Amino acid sequence: MRIYADNAATTKMSQTAIQAMLPYMETIYGNPSSLHSVGQEAKEALNDARERVAKVLGATAREIYFTSGGSEADNQAIRSAAVLGKRKGKTHIISTAFEHHAVLHTLKKLEKEGFTVTYLDVHANGLVTPEQVAEAITPETCLVTIMFANNEIGTIQPIREIGAVCRKAGVLFHTDAVQAVGHLPINVVEDNIDMLSLSAHKFHGPKGVGVLYAKRGIILTNLIEGGAQERGKRAGTENIPGIMGMTAALEEAVAEMPETAARLTKLRDRLIEGLSEIPHGEVNGDLEHRLPGNVSFCFEGIEGESLLLLLDDKGICASSGSACTSGSLDPSHVLLAIGRPHEVAHGSLRLSLGKDNTAEEVEQIIVSVKEVVEYLRNMSPVWRDLMNGKRQFVIK
Repeated sequence: MRIYADNAATTKMSQTAIQAMLPYMETIYGNPSSLHSVGQEAKEALNDARERVAKVLGATAREIYFTSGGSEADNQAIRSAAVLGKRKGKTHIISTAFEHHAVLHTLKKLEKEGFTVTYLDVHANGLVTPEQVAEAITPETCLVTIMFANNEIGTIQPIREIGAVCRKAGVLFHTDAVQAVGHLPINVVEDNIDMLSLSAHKFHGPKGVGVLYAKRGIILTNLIEGGAQERGKRAGTENIPGIMGMTAALEEAVAEMPETAARLTKLRDRLIEGLSEIPHGEVNGDLEHRLPGNVSFCFEGIEGESLLLLLDDKGICASSGSACTSGSLDPSHVLLAIGRPHEVAHGSLRLSLGKDNTAEEVEQIIVSVKEVVEYLRNMSPVWRDLMNGKRQFVIK
């Protein structure tokens, strides 16, 4: 039996999304820019999807731009705010130390172009506060970009309150909501959000398609030139099948959200309870302000990549905070940002539950993780040093 517990990385496409895509690959396959009837059918579908996505987010259709995913949306939002700010002589940006790399790498490039960036410290519980944002804003600040929910430790930021601080100061506010959309209630107006990024494959839609919401009046900077698509702000023939699948998946996820969130929260809490029985292990991030399906732990005396490989042998798909899959043994920047030392951050495990996971699977995960952690510790010289008192435990 295979247990998939890596839904924060990607989700299985829902049948609703697949069925929504099929007509736009088989019969309504035209280019929306074409004037003939086949093309105009595709254009009507595109306009309909834009309206439906806007309705879910509390936006208007003219504020919705379809992209290739969350990374592109993050890049365009941040770049656009930077250009607008620079025109007014404002070149200061505020973010956090544990953003997704789509945000962090964009900010690093802007720093090389003369912008200054304040990276707010993240508290040990994985949260930043509106007060931190307010204190960091200066007359030169052109943008605040803070993620809605963290992709590794699942903590949910006080977005509405942070947005209110930015609104009062007259500063644009962008949030990377890739992990939040479809899992948490979001209304861009009520939450004081000026720009928002989302990606379909995080809520059972197809890969390679996402959305940038940009409040009316914000002039976007093009990342891709070559055509008049997306009101001239994103060239390239629109991915109509992907857009229709994303729209259907989003509507389904939002409709099922109350029931799904309640069930996943119960499974999540049971999983945290079970894994907390492992000595010298500790959950990462706040227990209350947390995504319904996210469980993140650090275990002393082991390496995260070994834990993942042995769990995979047992049929459990999970992920680690360590970026080992990219060829780097550096520990997660997220875990370091919340104060985990390097040697502890290396022994991390992220389990992200989805709507298909069951209580029986959670119990099997608990048993398997306990077995693998014990096995790895028994063969670890670091663990022997810890047990013999040659090293001090960090996690008591």
